[in-house]
Amino acid sequence: MDLLKSMMIAAGGLKAQTGRMRVIAENLANASSLARTPGGEPYQRRIATMRSEFDRELGAFTVRSGKPVADRSDFTLRYIPGHPAADDKGYVRAPNVNPLIETTDMREAQRSYQANLNVITAARRMMQRTIEILRA
Repeated sequence: MDLLKSMMIAAGGLKAQTGRMRVIAENLANASSLARTPGGEPYQRRIATMRSEFDRELGAFTVRSGKPVADRSDFTLRYIPGHPAADDKGYVRAPNVNPLIETTDMREAQRSYQANLNVITAARRMMQRTIEILRA
């Protein structure tokens, strides 16, 4: 049944977006953490990945969460001369997390999640309506 297939594909999208939101939430939670030792590495931003897989049972491509990858962009420097991790010039390495970008990514993931949820809701309503028509 095509409605059931569309619900299963959308459910895969829900799961993938949930994983994406989890990675973004972790980035936001660590956005202000600093290195602990001079020259040490602070939290490194992670990027959620997605991959397309062919599901033989459904006969369709579905989306799956991939393993998050580290963002290789440069760490930022903050001038905090009294911090234990400060270098000779008073700078401490801070995460390469930009809260504005993370917030925007979170909003996009939430909208994608909502779109998949709408597909499931619409398919369920169509199935219920079909059953009501068949009973009449």
